[in-house]
Amino acid sequence: MLEEAGKSFKSGFISIIGRTNVGKSTLLNQLVKQKISIISDKPQTTRNRIVGIYTTERAQLIFVDTPGFHKPQFKLNEMMMEIARKSLEGVDIILYVVEPEEKVGAGDQYILAQLQRITTPVILVINKIDTIQKNRILPVIEVYRHLYPFREIVPVSALTGENIETLLDCLITYLPEGPKYYPEDMITDQPERVIMAELIREKILQRTQEEIPYSVAVVVEKMEYNQERNLYTIQATIYVEKDSQKAIVIGKGGQMLKQIGTLARQEMEAILGSQVYLELWVKVKKNWRMDERSLRAMIYQT
Repeated sequence: MLEEAGKSFKSGFISIIGRTNVGKSTLLNQLVKQKISIISDKPQTTRNRIVGIYTTERAQLIFVDTPGFHKPQFKLNEMMMEIARKSLEGVDIILYVVEPEEKVGAGDQYILAQLQRITTPVILVINKIDTIQKNRILPVIEVYRHLYPFREIVPVSALTGENIETLLDCLITYLPEGPKYYPEDMITDQPERVIMAELIREKILQRTQEEIPYSVAVVVEKMEYNQERNLYTIQATIYVEKDSQKAIVIGKGGQMLKQIGTLARQEMEAILGSQVYLELWVKVKKNWRMDERSLRAMIYQT
């Protein structure tokens, strides 16, 4: 190891912030080189604080993916926003992710105002550069350069991986010297049950429309491993707010639930490296997004 050769080892915590749906979770997965945060094209996909860990010979980068800044409508959204605001505190670097647009909307103006009160180094990441012509990147950089004293501005594509290595090198430059907080083979601090529940929710987000994605919570009730059979048995409950939503998630003849289960099981098996027997139930829990007790039990587990 480099630290053994007398060279300094760097480590630190890096918060990933931005509006909803700017690609923060996709970026996190690229940075740690493995999927740990669920992805969909629906806003407010990330509800909680997800930690991803990337360790090299010279540094350990601990990323915190947070819910996107948005206007709260339910108690759930209020708790998500509190997590997002707290993510500005107690970290070594802030990665502020934006889309490649020259017009800065109200959401980004709000975030920039929040950044004015902190002294933490902020690196601007202009994501989704694969969606625009290269000559449009410089004007976007110019707009943001005059709005805040960013330490660096790095254009990337979280989808294709373009410039991700440049961003990693940039982050290591700004990290302080420090210890290895986590074992080098560890990529997240999330319990396996939480990751499995989120995978199920991701498949629901991808397969359903309208109000369903925002009204769904998933709780893994049981997760057991049989070493002799190399088999995980996972039982999970999908909570919705209305009977009509339950009918949509189950689908005609149970087809939607079967599709969700098949897609989730395939990804679980790839992550766990074993066979998975997955059982899903759908239950109605009216107005759970407005009930703090339900939120803490089902989402935030406190």
